This record gives sequence, structure tokens and C-alpha cells, in this order.
Amino acid sequence: MFIEHLPPESHTMTALRNDLTPEQIAAQADKGEPEKAPWSQQEQLLAATVDAVRRLEWTLICLNVDKKSKRPDPPEPMRRPGAGPRKKKATLTKTSANTLFELLQGGAA
Repeated sequence: MFIEHLPPESHTMTALRNDLTPEQIAAQADKGEPEKAPWSQQEQLLAATVDAVRRLEWTLICLNVDKKSKRPDPPEPMRRPGAGPRKKKATLTKTSANTLFELLQGGAA
């Protein structure tokens, strides 16, 4: 009962959040009740503001980079309680590209 009233940034609440399994994180994310999350509404709004500023900065950089040069990756959103890190997109290696090419050509049927 006392733990529920601790501030979200306390060591105890942080340790509890860090001990969540991926299944528990997914279950919390499925509930879709951010108002019941360990962060206050003010902290959620601040995180949304940080994300918006990072996105605007990224957009400005992309607009001012030469068209032929590589653009930076979009910024990652600030992690929220109850949300796991974003999953990385799979990259296509030369080996897997060759395997895919062979499959498309009917060579590995």
C-alpha cells in the first residue's frame, strides 16, 4: 500500500519497473491506460514534448541535407513506463540476399 504512493522516480518504483518481464510489459501496454502508468500526466506530456522537438530537429536536418547524402535515422521516442524498446528492423545481409535470390529463381525448391 505504501509503495503505490511513492514517486515514480523513486529507487523502489524504478526497480519494480526494471524487474518486469516482457510478458508483463506487453500486458501493461495492452491495457492502454496511460493515466494509470507510473509516470504522472505532466511527465507524459513532457516526454511527448521531447519527442516532438527531436522529430522537428530531425526534419530540419533532413530538409537541409544534400539529396544525395545519407539522411540520419529518425529519432527514437523517449521510453515510457510499460513500453519495451522498439524492435530493430531486420537487415538484409549478402548471404540472406543470395538465399532469397535463389529461392525466387526456384533453385532451392
